[in-house]
Amino acid sequence: MSLRELVRDDELLGRTQVERVGARVLRPFQLFARRQASGGLLLLVCAVLALAWANSPWAAAYEQILHVPFGISAGEQLLRLDLRHWVNDGLMAVFFFGVGLEIKREFLVGELAERHKAMLPIAAAVGGMVAPALIYAGFNAGGGGAHGWGIPMATDIAFALGALAVLGSRIPEGLKVFLVALAIVDDLGALLVIAIFYTASVHWGGVALAAACLGALFLANRAGARRGPIYLLLGLVLWGSLFYSGLHATLAGVLTAFFVPARTRIVPAALAQVIHRSAAVLEARAADGAGAMNAERFGAISVLSRTLDAANCPLQRFEHMVQPWVTFGVLPLFALLNAGVAIDAPALRSLPTAVPLGIMLGLVIGKPLGIGVASWLAVKSGLATLPDGVSWRHLLGTAFLAGIGFTMALFISGLAFPGTPFESQAKLAILLGSLLAAALGIAIPLTTRPLEPDST
Repeated sequence: MSLRELVRDDELLGRTQVERVGARVLRPFQLFARRQASGGLLLLVCAVLALAWANSPWAAAYEQILHVPFGISAGEQLLRLDLRHWVNDGLMAVFFFGVGLEIKREFLVGELAERHKAMLPIAAAVGGMVAPALIYAGFNAGGGGAHGWGIPMATDIAFALGALAVLGSRIPEGLKVFLVALAIVDDLGALLVIAIFYTASVHWGGVALAAACLGALFLANRAGARRGPIYLLLGLVLWGSLFYSGLHATLAGVLTAFFVPARTRIVPAALAQVIHRSAAVLEARAADGAGAMNAERFGAISVLSRTLDAANCPLQRFEHMVQPWVTFGVLPLFALLNAGVAIDAPALRSLPTAVPLGIMLGLVIGKPLGIGVASWLAVKSGLATLPDGVSWRHLLGTAFLAGIGFTMALFISGLAFPGTPFESQAKLAILLGSLLAAALGIAIPLTTRPLEPDST
């Protein structure tokens, strides 16, 4: 097959222009879903390993590893944190950077870009955040655990997509898209909660420096800066500024992501013309038997290389670069260092108390109740419609899967109850509540028939 035929594979496959555009839009989501689903298995393995380790004869070694100190010095300034804090405050900023990129992409070109498609996951996400928080607050109002109301609010997309993968052909593609969009709005809400309600004190000098960094990021975006090192450097300075300010430093990740350019420097039609011209030159020189050092061939390749770079979208390029590190590195390490909780008699006796009950009922009842009621109201009012092939039973099962709150719930529990008995109680409740929500979320769709294969 010639180069010209290779670049025209869409026409050879008989695709229409609409189908080609649709395939380009869906491809990032499909890659995202597959990677998140497989990463969910690794996340589960690390959580189970942490739980087993914390309840083994080597539990003391687990605690010692968590508190191994590391420091970074710059002149007379020393930043010294233990291993778990470096992961939770440092590496998790990379996770939030990926979340920020996903949020921006979804609002620009994804399911949240069109109002009629966005209304259902937005309404569901809001309901799924408010109801668990209210249930938790109902159990803990005026008590010592009242500050933990944000714990059962967010959905762990890796685990939820992994659970959907178990259901195979029983799940329509539109349901997976709905779950991803819901979780992204969910994450945005959780980020706002962290920024506003889980900041102990503010150092205004650090805030001023962070504002200057945001100004520099804005200028870099407007100037069309597209190279990763620029945003990496500014993001690191922003992280240090937020850490110094008292705001949670991981917010630097999502704030940096919002300034990553989502534009290309060349329109698709011009890109196609350059590819065809370059293909013609390369084919002609190949037919002539011209060597690799031929100036015309070198020029065609150089033009093609520069054009492809101009056609690349920095936002999606950074997202694809970061996502494997987050999915297979940052999140499993976070689970390993945070999911270890001792399951002993005192821990089990604490389960019927206010904090664990608020978390478990918030995840298992609050999430599906809030998502279901908000979705029903949005559809019945005409603001939204159910995705193609999705029934209310499908949506109810997905609403239970949204009660898997593992990563963000553990993260917020560390902010709400650092170093207190409530923290270990919250972790155990998160694990049990997420497990029960996953079981119910898988069981409900199993009562539906597998989808018929598309004969078209």
